[in-house]
Amino acid sequence: MAEKQIKIPEDFRYWYALKHGPPKHELYDDFLIEHPPMPPSKRAKIFAPFAALRGFSREIVAKQVEYEEKQLLSEGETEELGRRLSILWNLTRNSRLAKENRIRVSVTWFTPCEDENSEAYGVGGRYVTDTGIVWQVNQEYIRIDDLKINLKDILVLESDDTVDGHAVFAEPWEAEWA
Repeated sequence: MAEKQIKIPEDFRYWYALKHGPPKHELYDDFLIEHPPMPPSKRAKIFAPFAALRGFSREIVAKQVEYEEKQLLSEGETEELGRRLSILWNLTRNSRLAKENRIRVSVTWFTPCEDENSEAYGVGGRYVTDTGIVWQVNQEYIRIDDLKINLKDILVLESDDTVDGHAVFAEPWEAEWA
């Protein structure tokens, strides 16, 4: 099969370069010394995609996070949360008990907005749920695995674990620890 030849018009802007090919240089001429040829392995990177604005896509994703105001607990919810924290404190009051009991809880807590460019900064935040083993409870925070959560930020505290055949947050525990 014969190859088709494309007819190039005489007034074609790059006719000379097309006809003669890339420029040929002497071994040590001035142009070759100032502009050495780039090896093909390095040439590929000049065609790689790049982010013109670093961090822009991360900032766009951050703007899509929906923030809300912190919810206040009712008096009954505050008492129930205090009861549950008291039970956890009794089950983890020292490291030996914490290791023996290894109570697994799920905590929903408020984390404030950290994006200074957001309208919610200093006003709103979002609720996060974390699950893990309780290692310490004191008057300021609860430590679940490597996470310290301020007691004032907790909305919900739940557990499906049992100790000595009783559900951790069941009512009979209250009589034993009162």
